[in-house]
Amino acid sequence: MKILVTIKRVEDYESKIKVKPDNTWIVTDGVNYRANPFDEIAVEEALRLRDANMPSEVIAVSAGPAAAATEIRSALAMGADKGILIKHDGWLDSDAVARLLQTLIEREKPDLVLMGKQAVDVDDNVTGQLLADYLGYGQATFASKKESLESAEEKAKKPGIKLAADKKSAQVAREVDGGLEVLEVQLPAIVTVDLRLNVPRYASLPNIMKAKKKPVEELTPAALGVDVTPKVKVLKVEPPPARAAGIKVPDVATLVNKLHSEAKVI
Repeated sequence: MKILVTIKRVEDYESKIKVKPDNTWIVTDGVNYRANPFDEIAVEEALRLRDANMPSEVIAVSAGPAAAATEIRSALAMGADKGILIKHDGWLDSDAVARLLQTLIEREKPDLVLMGKQAVDVDDNVTGQLLADYLGYGQATFASKKESLESAEEKAKKPGIKLAADKKSAQVAREVDGGLEVLEVQLPAIVTVDLRLNVPRYASLPNIMKAKKKPVEELTPAALGVDVTPKVKVLKVEPPPARAAGIKVPDVATLVNKLHSEAKVI
């Protein structure tokens, strides 16, 4: 079984982000980068599925600058078997990424594609859905994990996505307003993952060293025959409004009065 998982290079959410003076984008000098947290969950799920359904292979894919190879190496250190980097230094909107992945998937022919439900930098939450449409695949979004009576140790090893015995379909539990909804999708399929599906493992030092020897193929949009001219343009970026200073009140009665008359929340 072949599993393809995407991993995006994003700004570290713990970095202090500043907007450029001309409001065209953020100041990138001094900003730390890391793998998209939702994608790390997708990598962990891919590894659990592989280990529970051997022989299987996990391919980690990223699209972006040469520096994105770092995030691929982090997926390889977690346990992925090989990586593919689609190198592109310019802006890639969600549609361009979906079309690049479409072409790559048609070449690699994986049985299952796992993706984070969204990237924490632009929060579009559309790439997986676009990709499923372009490929004509079934999709299950926001995959979560059903609660069970298993111990924490047992849960830490098992995948949340359940493959059928014949490997032709998969059951995916997803969070909805009223609880959990379980879907069955025919493979090949696209599955985007949510926070509570699993907890990604830490890469051990031996695996970090092994990752340096694992193969990473480099491609370009031109080599894949994909036009990545953006269809979405960022017109303006603005920082959030500054928070007003807090105040102290002498007693509960004054607090309740202010909440009622000024904040109008009660």
